[in-house]
Amino acid sequence: MKQIFKTFAVIAAVAIFGTQNLYAAIKCQYVDASTLTVINKAQENNPVLQRLDPNKYEMPKGIRNSMKLSTGIAVLFTTDSRNIHAKWKTISKRSCNNNMTPIFHSGLDLYIRENGKWFFAGVARPKINGSNEHEFTVVKRMAEGKKECMLYLPMFNGVSSLEIGIDEGATIEPLASPFKHRIFFVGSSITHGASACRPGASYVARIGRILNAETPNIGVSGQCKLNDFYADIVCDSKADAFIFDTFSNSTAKIIDERVYNFVKRVAGAHPNTPLIFLQTLKRDIGHFDLASRKRNDDQRAAAEKWMKQICKEFKNVHFINHAFELGDDGEGTIDGTHLNDLGVQRTIENLVPKMKKILKKYGIK
Repeated sequence: MKQIFKTFAVIAAVAIFGTQNLYAAIKCQYVDASTLTVINKAQENNPVLQRLDPNKYEMPKGIRNSMKLSTGIAVLFTTDSRNIHAKWKTISKRSCNNNMTPIFHSGLDLYIRENGKWFFAGVARPKINGSNEHEFTVVKRMAEGKKECMLYLPMFNGVSSLEIGIDEGATIEPLASPFKHRIFFVGSSITHGASACRPGASYVARIGRILNAETPNIGVSGQCKLNDFYADIVCDSKADAFIFDTFSNSTAKIIDERVYNFVKRVAGAHPNTPLIFLQTLKRDIGHFDLASRKRNDDQRAAAEKWMKQICKEFKNVHFINHAFELGDDGEGTIDGTHLNDLGVQRTIENLVPKMKKILKKYGIK
């Protein structure tokens, strides 16, 4: 009996390690991602893997550093490789925050298009040992044939270099952007993406795939307060539509003081472009925390009051009063504020039809 068990153990070991050696033996060639198609940059003359060049604007240091992140950026390419690998270097050695996954913070997220639809294909997990140099096999053992790929970059880290690896002898080429429109997002940590499980699962990225649009994202955690420099960025940027989550970080006092002039500036720069402002969510944290509830209620009341007036004056400005609807069971956030994947799904189901109704008026469909 012992001999039988030994025999089975040897066979299993050969099978396991033989398979591993088979894939380890596949030689890999790497291509600089900057030579492929990079989408979702806020402005075309930005550094290649960076969402915005903050040196063009006056802003606080913390926000300046945040604008250097690769939030929302994706790389498009075609390849006939059966295996796809990645090597990337992040700006920061920190690979996670206390309310998000390392993959979302500093990892990569691959989608492949089949029959016109984007499907999740795999992730590249960052190292979490204090290194800023990462390497991972994103997907392997795929069928033969050419694939159309979209690789999302980290949401809360910057990428100083990225190489995409394919099988030796395989081909990789830039994929021209298949997206028809360009919808530009400005906002808080919620728009920044916290706290979906991976980059392609953020509400902004998902809306991009649903509406067939590139989605530049300059969401900044805790710091989107109707500031002048956000208006400067929007005025200088091109898009078919702009989406604003500008009330989530703003107190009622800030809204009272700033929202009218902010809207007046961006509406003046884009008189024929839809500017859609989203009401901030009703935060689950306020169910028991009375101070948080009052702040949130005051925010929402101020936003509703001002936007009712503003939308009458500026015909291209729209307000979705019930934008982030997460349900009343308290299960839609990771921490009472930031959307988890269930919260993203509920937001998508509620928000997208309302956005489509507005965008259709401008021929965006």
